[in-house]
Amino acid sequence: MPARSKAQQKAAGAALSAKRGDTPKKNLKGASKQMVDSMTEKELEDMASTKRKNLPEKKKD
Repeated sequence: MPARSKAQQKAAGAALSAKRGDTPKKNLKGASKQMVDSMTEKELEDMASTKRKNLPEKKKD
């Protein structure tokens, strides 16, 4: 599942880092804090590896 915005892609990267143990979970904020518990490592990898070139900064409703 690819990220829909740059913000979502960054949050997935932060959550992936915490899931792998590179970053403490206590340092996470916002969406990344929820992602680390609710998504698998594979899902986070897919979202974090999305190319950012044509993504909007934030997802529009």
